[in-house]
Amino acid sequence: MTEKEFALGLEFEVPVAKAILEFGFREFTEIQKKTIPLIQQGKDVIGQSSTGSGKTLAFGIPSMEKVERFKGIQFLIITPTRELCEQVTRELRKVSKYKSLNVNSLYGGVDIKTQLGAMKYAEVVVATPGRLLDHIKRQSINLEKLKILVLDEADKMLELGFINDVEKILEKLPQDKQTLLFSATIPQKIQNLTREYMRSPIRITTKSYVDSGQLLHFYYPVDQKDKFSLLVQLLNLEQPRMSLIFCSTRNMVDDLVDNLAKYNIKSMGLHGGLTQEQRREIVQQAHAMNAKILVATDVAARGLDFKDITHVFNFDMPKTSSEYIHRSGRTARAGNQGKVISLISLRDQNNYKQIIKDEKITIRELKVPGFNKLKFQMTHGIEDKDRKEFYRRDLKQEYKNGQNFRNNNYGNRRDSHNKRFGTTRYKKFNRKNR
Repeated sequence: MTEKEFALGLEFEVPVAKAILEFGFREFTEIQKKTIPLIQQGKDVIGQSSTGSGKTLAFGIPSMEKVERFKGIQFLIITPTRELCEQVTRELRKVSKYKSLNVNSLYGGVDIKTQLGAMKYAEVVVATPGRLLDHIKRQSINLEKLKILVLDEADKMLELGFINDVEKILEKLPQDKQTLLFSATIPQKIQNLTREYMRSPIRITTKSYVDSGQLLHFYYPVDQKDKFSLLVQLLNLEQPRMSLIFCSTRNMVDDLVDNLAKYNIKSMGLHGGLTQEQRREIVQQAHAMNAKILVATDVAARGLDFKDITHVFNFDMPKTSSEYIHRSGRTARAGNQGKVISLISLRDQNNYKQIIKDEKITIRELKVPGFNKLKFQMTHGIEDKDRKEFYRRDLKQEYKNGQNFRNNNYGNRRDSHNKRFGTTRYKKFNRKNR
């Protein structure tokens, strides 16, 4: 019989309990308290919780207890992104420290042959759907001994178009296994997946790990050409401990990082166009607080958990309220205060309109502080000869959005915003160029 020991009020086998105590936290999070006993009992579990709620340890701790050395791959975790794959791998290695288990990751961007040798000795595998499916098709991974499967950030796998690959993987796995699914939301396609591949799952829903009372939402109305100047001023005024700036494209990420550097503001960019080594280095720098300003696209930042973020800046507005909430959830963790600051130009109005349809979201307008006009040079994704035409189209689109926004009544919450936008400058520009 395996010797047991208590850690933070729950009972675990001794090697796992010893590792838990070394994490240094005083108590388990809500999702951990509710799911760990169920997973220990062998139940299939659906855990609905947000990023940063502690779900990795919620499924990792009890699952690691069931994994034995030298008995093949028994524990498989599927994640939507490479960064999350590496992050989960690091956490599980800490949990298995005193069991000496082999925890390996599988993801694209590296030579598949270099991963083949590691699979021979692995007991735990963390993988992205595409690379895992490649190994299954090549028959280079043996999953016959699998005991536990975890689908992590399932809604993000659906959003990124991986759900078909996930279903193909599920069809190839042993039926006699425990299946765990963790997701911030449970859309219909995910519900269909749980009905087909899970056995009487118990659904656990937890409140947001983000303290809404400590999370402040603001926006500044600003001309598109002045966004960069205002951002620099706000970084100087706010002095964030760590900030995450969201852009809509990888080219804008690169442009923003380059322009900030010209004004001696160190930042690092994270997007899908980087090599795996570049991405790993940036994430490590951010975790070590060597990079206090991270500029990222939504996809690249998805699943990453940086606990010290005090400010989230929306340089470009997201398209949906769910994406806005996901961005906002990167700050105000564990009782700490956080700010979400959006820079809204006329071309952001369509996105802004969609976001504030969600009555749970209230974004307060702030008076724009004085700032110096700084030069913002675009060098990525646009040729010099096209630059003038780009700005011309941009201004015309801003005018069009402003007109549409003013010509519709979106309620009292938006009235003051309608008056703020649609300046004569854009009307004059439009008449001149039509």
